[in-house]
Amino acid sequence: MGKAKKEPDVVRYADMFSAMGTESRLRIMRLLLAAHPEGMIAGDIGAELDIPASTLSHHLDKLKNEELVKVRRESTFLRYSANTDVLGELLGFLYAECCTRNKAIEPQTIVQLCR
Repeated sequence: MGKAKKEPDVVRYADMFSAMGTESRLRIMRLLLAAHPEGMIAGDIGAELDIPASTLSHHLDKLKNEELVKVRRESTFLRYSANTDVLGELLGFLYAECCTRNKAIEPQTIVQLCR
């Protein structure tokens, strides 16, 4: 049997899941989604989640490198926001496999979870 060919999107999505694969980063993503579309200043994220600045910077860089968050400078502050376009792609990738092709999970179940 030959080695399975890597699909570029699968590799990209795996990297995104890996970037969110710590408790702190997942908490950051949830907080930024709750603050959408305005986002939050880095210091406020750290204060809300009780994450020291140096550690927070590392987590935000990981998320930014995978395009899961966007950042913009406001004076001397950095404002972070969830990149909902990329998150939508990631959810669409999962949804396509689990809910459309073989209906491992009924689409209506997912929609009900989102209400």
